[in-house]
Amino acid sequence: MCNSKPSSPSSFSSHNKTHFVNPNQNMDPHTTTHHQEEDQLNRWPTPSEAFEEIKAIGKISGPTTITGLLMYSRAMISMLFLGYLGELELAGGSLSIGFANITGYSVISGLAMGMEPICGQAFGAKQWKLLGLTLQRTVLLLLSTSIPISFMWLNMKRILLWCGQDQEISSVAHTFILLSIPDLFFLSLLHPLRIYLRTQSITLPLTYCSAISVLLHVPLNFLLVVHFKMGIAGVAIAMVWTNFNLFLLLSSFVYFSGIHKDSWVSPSMDCLRGWSSLLSLAVPTCISVCLEWWWYEFMIMLCGLLANPKATIASMGILIQTTSLVYVFPSSLSLGVSTRVGNELGANRPAKARISMIVSLFCAVALGLMAMLFTTLMRHQWGRFFTNDAEILELTAIALPIAGLCELGNCPQTTGCGVLRGSARPAIGANINLGSFYLVGMPVAMFMGFVAKMGFSGLWLGLLAAQASCALLMLYVLCRTDWKDQVDRARKLTQSKTTTTTISSSILLVSSPKPEDSQVNKKDNLEEILCIKDELVKSASLETDPLISAKQTTNVH
Repeated sequence: MCNSKPSSPSSFSSHNKTHFVNPNQNMDPHTTTHHQEEDQLNRWPTPSEAFEEIKAIGKISGPTTITGLLMYSRAMISMLFLGYLGELELAGGSLSIGFANITGYSVISGLAMGMEPICGQAFGAKQWKLLGLTLQRTVLLLLSTSIPISFMWLNMKRILLWCGQDQEISSVAHTFILLSIPDLFFLSLLHPLRIYLRTQSITLPLTYCSAISVLLHVPLNFLLVVHFKMGIAGVAIAMVWTNFNLFLLLSSFVYFSGIHKDSWVSPSMDCLRGWSSLLSLAVPTCISVCLEWWWYEFMIMLCGLLANPKATIASMGILIQTTSLVYVFPSSLSLGVSTRVGNELGANRPAKARISMIVSLFCAVALGLMAMLFTTLMRHQWGRFFTNDAEILELTAIALPIAGLCELGNCPQTTGCGVLRGSARPAIGANINLGSFYLVGMPVAMFMGFVAKMGFSGLWLGLLAAQASCALLMLYVLCRTDWKDQVDRARKLTQSKTTTTTISSSILLVSSPKPEDSQVNKKDNLEEILCIKDELVKSASLETDPLISAKQTTNVH
């Protein structure tokens, strides 16, 4: 499994004349090295290599899992306080959160993940300044995206009424989302900061900061909702306040720990240039994330068309909360392997990147088996944590084993998406999600749920079909990956285009470059240029475009 795709003959073609080699002569060292590299890219990892890779991934994914569980608990706390306020507030808050997920949070989260391959590969290639510059560009991208989303949220009530939603519930939902608008701008700062730290394998501080912010989330809700009796507005403000606290804690850690010093680039006009590579990665990643997020919202809408919509929607809500909890684990594994693959490709180690992929996929299958076992064994007990309604419990017990089978496909698929992100191929993931969820899963769900009269279970069989096809396509793509080609792509992604406009006389005295050398100097390493700028150049303008399609130079004989 997962053997690298045989490289095309043109990849190894020589521009020199053909020479016949005497077999009695000693082998060329370059030929020997080439065969060793091929062997490394076509073998299974040894037990010791697999164990070391598990430790490396666990160092990132372990704290990330704890952070994900903390964020999940924060969402549950908010839902509990909404339930405390009453049925109307719970319905309005849930509707508002669903609307925010579709139109805002999924977009911000997806766009932010576009910086992941650039930062991961730049860290592996020791292009520190590119990390800081990508962070600044991503923050600007997310802040500019938040502005039109905010205008949409301001008109949420009108949109909901146009869609036929209840007047009273729409009014409550509108109040909730209006007070959640600042959350968009805090998340525009928070998401890039998390990725900036994680791609450098700095995850424990994020876990500690998340724990502190969640611990403060409970008293904040109690103070605003119970003590000041602010109602649903108090729950919304507490959610925003908690994210603001997390941002303050994280940014304070970055500043006082000094980890930003190597990668810091002073804000300048360079942040507004060289966006092509970031957008080429951010947009497909955003589409991939949104397609998967929106699927679950469509499932809830389809539940409303079934025979007993109240029971099916309530059961779907329980199952989505369950899958969200289970999803924390493969998602954390995906983030870990994305960082590992990006770092190894940036460091010109394709064999280790391939080992990261293989080990993570085996871990993902193990996670899927555990999730399936959990949902099957707990199918009659799990629903009682949420309700005592007999009809809802019956529907939940029927669908939970199907949800477990879905996780058996979802865990490898999610991990595969991490490998694709780490190797800067998010467009492939977006195409797989589009084809699997909407060209396979949606028709199967509609047919099984409504034509075959299977109802609620039929909708989940549609999700199972989507996850199965998604996992199979993902495995096919990963097994066909040419890791040497990915290293070349990583080199181009982290390559820097620099231009200096003012050069001090001391540099000119030390070296007077020939005209032909000036063309080569334009592609100097980013760190070297910045070092010259800091020490010898008064005012040098820096333009960095991480993705330059430069042709490979060949020697002319």
